[in-house]
Amino acid sequence: MAIKGEYLDDDDEKPEGPKKFKEWDCPSCNANNPSGDGIKPGEEVICNYCGVEFMVKISDEGKLKLREL
Repeated sequence: MAIKGEYLDDDDEKPEGPKKFKEWDCPSCNANNPSGDGIKPGEEVICNYCGVEFMVKISDEGKLKLREL
């Protein structure tokens, strides 16, 4: 049990490496696309609904960006 004012250090640790997104919304048709293994920067993804292909990028703020190919 932690003493008042103390906390566990392991709560502050962040996983290293590129962030994976488990789902994404298509910019063309707004369909939600789940991705079982997750997607990461540099991968190409295809919308399961409209079939448009995108390149995955991550902004400086950590947000998912999709560029149509």
